[in-house]
Amino acid sequence: MATNTEMNAARRFAFPAFAVLMLVLPALPVPDFWITQSNYIGLYSLVALGLVLLTGVAGLTSFGQAAFVGVGAYSAAFLAVKMAASPWLALLVGVALAIGAALLLGAITLRMSGHYLPLATIAWGLALNYTMANMEWLGKYDGILGIPTLKVFGMDLGTGRGLHVLIWLFALLAAAASMHLLDSRPGRAIRSLKNGATMAEAMGISTFRAKLTVFVIAATFAAVSGWLFAFFQRTVNPSPFSIGKGIEYLFMAVLGGVGHVWGAFLGAGVVKIVEDQLQVLLPKLIGTSGNFETIVFGIVLVVVLKYAPDGLWTFVANRLPRADRVRDWEGAPPLAAREKPQHGELLLDVDKVRKEFGGLVAVNDVSFNLRAGEIVGLIGPNGAGKSTTFNLVTGVLSLTAGHVRYRGDDITGLPSRKIAGRGISRTFQHVKMIPEMTVLENVALGGYLRGECGVVRAVLRLDRDEERRLFAEAERQLARIGMADRMHELAGNLALGPQRLMEIARALCSDPALLLLDEPAAGLRHKEKQALGDVLRQLKGEGMSLLLVEHDMDFVMGLTDRIVVMEFGIKLMEGTPAAVQASPEVRAAYLGTEH
Repeated sequence: MATNTEMNAARRFAFPAFAVLMLVLPALPVPDFWITQSNYIGLYSLVALGLVLLTGVAGLTSFGQAAFVGVGAYSAAFLAVKMAASPWLALLVGVALAIGAALLLGAITLRMSGHYLPLATIAWGLALNYTMANMEWLGKYDGILGIPTLKVFGMDLGTGRGLHVLIWLFALLAAAASMHLLDSRPGRAIRSLKNGATMAEAMGISTFRAKLTVFVIAATFAAVSGWLFAFFQRTVNPSPFSIGKGIEYLFMAVLGGVGHVWGAFLGAGVVKIVEDQLQVLLPKLIGTSGNFETIVFGIVLVVVLKYAPDGLWTFVANRLPRADRVRDWEGAPPLAAREKPQHGELLLDVDKVRKEFGGLVAVNDVSFNLRAGEIVGLIGPNGAGKSTTFNLVTGVLSLTAGHVRYRGDDITGLPSRKIAGRGISRTFQHVKMIPEMTVLENVALGGYLRGECGVVRAVLRLDRDEERRLFAEAERQLARIGMADRMHELAGNLALGPQRLMEIARALCSDPALLLLDEPAAGLRHKEKQALGDVLRQLKGEGMSLLLVEHDMDFVMGLTDRIVVMEFGIKLMEGTPAAVQASPEVRAAYLGTEH
């Protein structure tokens, strides 16, 4: 069986070996036809790679990538033929126009949820295709002909073997950039988008900014592909940039493996090769000509979505041994820590908070406070308004009335990511995580606000020192809760108890002064509850302050300093665990009356 070192070495050399093969392929005795096919695969892979990041990783569906390809292609054609401009200037102009269009579309649609982005990309694709087909200066349906071949350092690349090297150089650089991005602080932020905004925003991530970033990256990849396509075809017309082609690009990404970088290359290769073969075979089998390959691909897509929803690459990935991350953060300097409050300092002041949903008053003028070093419990029967109050404090919901103050500052109305930046971190009633990432990576996501490296530094691999510090901190927090030995496991493979502990470690990774736990013992077995209680007592002993929403009365009574009891959205009482247990009102409302 291969050792972890051997697996890491094999993975490390797989990409360089593939890159060398594709770059030297034109020098090998390969037929020109296969060079042409490889050129198309490289061009399609660039576009599909953007869709892997956009749709597979970030969860944003786009049908308009062909339109961004058209922007790059028409920019190259117009500037090269009409203006006799440098092809490199055409590349810059095409990319700039694609980024501008992506920023405009993103600003309009990315703050919305659901179907708005797919509909906007369809409208964008149709509008651009109609524009290209009806503008005289773009040649209408005939397009722009006579594009000169691309020259690099005075060497004419032609449209075959010479251009192959450039096409694959761009495709491989895009793949490397994508892998570097996904293995970074901004990459983890992008990967968190697919699981909804609530958890990401609570970690301090601007989900809108992350969505816009990946949308622009996908548009850039498409525009570069279009620029190369123009010099490869030496003519452009509206047909290759239609909405149908946009759907085909998405099909390539889904077929290959929409969540995997190499799925883009596999999907593009399979679609291009099979499409060409079907165009020859199907007319012979059916006895008539037509675009029958579209029907076949439709059937194939249904089958893939049914039996291999993660795409064909999963069959490859499942046969490859998974290597653990190289532990290279030993001795990394610690991350900067925030100033902690003095024991007994008023930390959280909830003042007459109110939340109305239409005519329903979910939280009715509830007030309580929490001092540094305390564990305060928030309890009540189902529907009492506990979780709503919790979400009002953390900025997930907006207040109808009242104020929330943290360390003397009014944080009422701040979004959850801003509240996280003040030093408040939280877990969730239903565990929120990224199942495809390791435990260590999930916990490192909690340290997002403690880093500062962005996309450019991540792509260029200039963020490694910060990454080592983040992973050292993540491992330290896992060790703090007794899970350091499981840091390389996939988070989705954990049982519920360890998942809840992992969430606590992720929250601790942000270096909070106040930790809010939403039903952390829910669904846990007795032993797991005992382990969780020990962890929380340990945190309190280290000076951590906690606000706890919980249903398990034994768990709460043995852990908290004070308890706030809610019923029907109002505060029923507040006191020590002993006082709460002795209260007839609480027994009647929650614990049950004595016979």
